[in-house]
Amino acid sequence: MWGPEPPTRTRPRRQTAQGAWGPWGPWSACSSSCGDGVALRTRRCLRSAEEEPCTGDQRQYRFCQLQGCPGGSVPFRAMQCSLYDDKPVQGMQTRHRWVPFYGAPNVCDLNCLAVGHNFYYTFGRVLDGTRCRPGSTDLCVGGRCLSVGCDGILGTGTQPRVCSRCGGGQDGCLFVHRLFQDTEPFSGHFGYMNVTKIPAGATNIKVTDKSRNFLALMRSDGRYVLNGDWSIAWPGPYEAAGTQLLYTRSPDGTESLEAPGPTDEDLHVLVLLQEPNPGIEYEFWLPRGHPQHSMVDTSALRQPQPRGAGSPPPAELPLPTVPPRARRPITEPLPPRSPPGVRAAAGRCGRCRPPKGRSQRIQHFCQSDFVFRARILARRSVGQEMRYEVQVVTPYRHRFPMVPREYVWVPDTCGCPTLLGGHEYVLMARRHVNYEHTLNRILLQRDGYARPWSPREERTVRDAERHCAHPQ
Repeated sequence: MWGPEPPTRTRPRRQTAQGAWGPWGPWSACSSSCGDGVALRTRRCLRSAEEEPCTGDQRQYRFCQLQGCPGGSVPFRAMQCSLYDDKPVQGMQTRHRWVPFYGAPNVCDLNCLAVGHNFYYTFGRVLDGTRCRPGSTDLCVGGRCLSVGCDGILGTGTQPRVCSRCGGGQDGCLFVHRLFQDTEPFSGHFGYMNVTKIPAGATNIKVTDKSRNFLALMRSDGRYVLNGDWSIAWPGPYEAAGTQLLYTRSPDGTESLEAPGPTDEDLHVLVLLQEPNPGIEYEFWLPRGHPQHSMVDTSALRQPQPRGAGSPPPAELPLPTVPPRARRPITEPLPPRSPPGVRAAAGRCGRCRPPKGRSQRIQHFCQSDFVFRARILARRSVGQEMRYEVQVVTPYRHRFPMVPREYVWVPDTCGCPTLLGGHEYVLMARRHVNYEHTLNRILLQRDGYARPWSPREERTVRDAERHCAHPQ
């Protein structure tokens, strides 16, 4: 007969002891002499030869912030890129000057853009203590982007202040998370529509829109922070309500607004409609018992402003006029021929060469992505380029969508072509999307078509339009 097998005796496995960490050593000096930096401290694992290694990190980094750097100081990442100016680079026959580039996948690599060109090069890692991206509090350490906890320690996972308490969890906090969808049918007109009010004291604010519409932000006194008065802002960091706001916009139209808070005044979120609103998601935290706690409701500020959807654009602000014999506005300084210490892309500016002749006008018109009559509102030197804010008065031709106010970029600071504030021009420009799809803008070449508008100029442009549509 078969019976049950006798139980086998298993020898108990000997559990190996694990080593223990010794105390932390003192903090090192800050990695920077001014501004932001990191300090380091280490500890030793105390174990015998038979014990397992300790679990956890041997090193710990702390955020340190010293007094501000002197005015005119070069930002930390820009300084690291400039170390390679005019130096030979493997695989390149020419030498370049370098500025930071933020569109590469690894934000903790030293990615530098060649001045006057549309390519970047990676020079290894950035130095410890370099900010991961503009407007972010995260820092690069050992090639990794680490978040700064509310206790100042990097990479520990300590949650930020939810209700003004470091790592205190969610007790005593109100989490507001909603989706704004207007119920009225889309009228076909665009304009501003209120979304919600974010009360003072809010933290961990995030607003997301996935459409061709534009998010806008307004202070409690009616002044715009972002994308107001039909003027679309460039993505980046902004200061508002006592906190830093990060505005991002991707090539597919997705936008987001994020701010750590707490805010010291009410903020109003709006949307500039270009198409039906598919839904705007927003969230933030409030301390429970907040004075406006009970006022946070899905219907908050749903009513349109006086300047709501379908209303005409606001009246333009008066601009300084140019005396008849003045060659440039007396209130707007002439941009430098080349910024101090930086070469122009072509080596020197030289004289501006306006296009002449009917054949060139037709060629520019047929080959351009945007042809429009524009009024110059403002200009600003940004890096090695000139940015013009313009009002689109009459669009003659555009292969891609346009809004009533646009930015037009000129890839140098030489002031060519010459565009004067308050004057109107016929501009023929191209759409510029770089290889990394981090730039999507209207680009006017230095020798591009930019002629003062006049009834006669408009007639010639209309002739070019007919010739382009029906070539002989």
